[in-house]
Amino acid sequence: MIARNLIKNNIPPLKTTDTCGKALMWMNTFHLQHLPVVNGTHYEGMVSENQLLDSNNPGITLKDYPFEDNCAFVLQGAHIYEVLKVMNEQHLTAIAVLDEERAYLGLITLENLLEYFGQMNAAQEPGGIILLEMPAYNYSLTQIAQIIETNNARVLSMYVTTHPDTEMLEVTIKVNITDLNAIIATFERYNYEVTASFQENDYVEDIKERLDELMNYLNI
Repeated sequence: MIARNLIKNNIPPLKTTDTCGKALMWMNTFHLQHLPVVNGTHYEGMVSENQLLDSNNPGITLKDYPFEDNCAFVLQGAHIYEVLKVMNEQHLTAIAVLDEERAYLGLITLENLLEYFGQMNAAQEPGGIILLEMPAYNYSLTQIAQIIETNNARVLSMYVTTHPDTEMLEVTIKVNITDLNAIIATFERYNYEVTASFQENDYVEDIKERLDELMNYLNI
């Protein structure tokens, strides 16, 4: 998935002729803390709710807003991982998408990304989750998949988390079955460290509660 396919079309950009008060009103309407500002098709930058509140001057127009430190964007061909990286680094709730000429195309929101990752990581599919921990040099995608498949299961999704202070990896695997005992036993026979496992009933309610909490936060 690339950036242009994630654009949220129902959120228009602000214009440089709009006031800070209007920007704050739109942020409240769309439940965002950041919105893009354009001059025609030219992207000026992002406005932040915190900075607008700090300025305490709702009547001034956005053309007077300092965009130098708020020009985060992604190009339309950027992979979803690059979009997530930029948003995480800049602590954004939304990010502008530009074409190669730096013309504004649209907006991607944090909610867009969450919805897509929920689908991409097979969150809707029944199954179980296994967490492995291992040194980076022992990581083998092929062997992990083989162990699962020899137990008449298949991988629905898998992602790897790196611990920055060590050489250890945490591998989170979702499989399409809920009885994980045979898979876990095989991993242990191959000297993998299984740090946790969750059957569907164990984590579905927890995921729902966490998503509800996040959605409530985004709707503040």
